[in-house]
Amino acid sequence: MSIRLILASTSLIALAACGAPDPAPADRPAAPAPQAQLPALLSADQIETGVLLSAVPPAPAPAEGATTPAYAPDPGMVRLQILLDRSRFSPGVIDGLGGENTRQAVAAWRKANDLSENGAADAALLQSLAAADAGPVMAEYTLTAADVAGPFSPLPGDDLATTARAGTQFSSPLERLAERFHVTEALLQGLNPGVDFRRAGQTLVVPAVNDTPLTGVARIVVDKTERSARAFDASGALLAFYPATIGSTERPAPSGTVTVVGVAPEPDYTYDPERVSYDRGDERIVVPAGPNNPVGTVWIDLSRDTYGIHGTPDPSKIGKTASNGCVRLTNWDAEQLAAGVRPGVVVRFI
Repeated sequence: MSIRLILASTSLIALAACGAPDPAPADRPAAPAPQAQLPALLSADQIETGVLLSAVPPAPAPAEGATTPAYAPDPGMVRLQILLDRSRFSPGVIDGLGGENTRQAVAAWRKANDLSENGAADAALLQSLAAADAGPVMAEYTLTAADVAGPFSPLPGDDLATTARAGTQFSSPLERLAERFHVTEALLQGLNPGVDFRRAGQTLVVPAVNDTPLTGVARIVVDKTERSARAFDASGALLAFYPATIGSTERPAPSGTVTVVGVAPEPDYTYDPERVSYDRGDERIVVPAGPNNPVGTVWIDLSRDTYGIHGTPDPSKIGKTASNGCVRLTNWDAEQLAAGVRPGVVVRFI
C-alpha cells in the first residue's frame, strides 16, 4: 500500500470516491508567471494599521475593454482575515476581498466570544480580534533553496490519468509559498512587486499565520447548509471553524453521525470504477501524493465507506463549488484539524 498512513488497511479504497474532480469543474486559471512585474497592491504598514469601514467598498468596475474588475484588496480586510486565521476561525484563503467564507468565520468568532452573530465585520470587531492577539499580522520571510527547488508539476486538470502521469506537486515556488502563508498568489505577488519567486535569498512580506497544530478535538459538526466544519473539545467549547465544500445535489454528503477511523497524511488518490457511482471511465487510476492531489495533503477517514474530510488542490474554491460527497477544506485547515483528531472522534452531519 502506497499511502503513508495511520489508518485501517481499507484506506486506499476509502479514497476512491471523495476526491474526484468537481462534478461540474471550472477551469482553474493559470498562475501568473513568478517573474511577472505586478504593481504593488498594499504595503505591510497599510495592513498593520488597516481598519474596516462599516461596509467594505465593492470591487471596482472592470477597466474599459477588460472582462474582470481590477483586483483591489482592502488592507483592513487582509488584517481581519489574518487575525481570524490565527484564531482558528478560518476565512479560507486570505485575499483581502472578504466574502461568504469570511462572513461565516466572523459570525462563528462572535458567537464563540458571546457577541451577536449578526454583527458586522467592522472596526469594533477588528479591535476585539487585535486585542485578543496583539502580535504583528505581517512578517518578513527569506526565500530558501528548498522553497525554489522542484520538482514542480503542471496545474491539475479534469483528466485524472493525465494528472497521475504529470504529478501533483506545486506548479511553482509562488504556489508553494502562497499555500504556506494561506494567501492567494495574486495578493502575495502584490505585496512583493519585483520579486522573482524562483530565486532564493530574497526577502518577502507575508502574512504572519499560525500553523500550531490543533489538539483535543472530541467532536466535529459538519453543517451542510452553511458549508462549514466546527471542531469542539470534550467540554463543548468551540476550538476551530473552517469553511468547507460539502457534497452536491447529485452526490450529497452523509447524514447523521459517523466517527473518525484514522488519518492519512500525504495520501495517494485512487479512482476505482468498481466502487464509485459516477463515470470517469473504466480504468483504475492511482494519482500520486502531492499538494495538488485531488484530496490534497491529508485525508481524515470516516466510518462511512469512501467518505472523509480532506484537503484540496485549489483553496480558492472552498465553499464555492460542489464535491463528490466528502468534506473538502483548504490543505492548511485540513492539516490543522487532522492533527487534533483521533480514531473514535464523532463527526455529526447536520
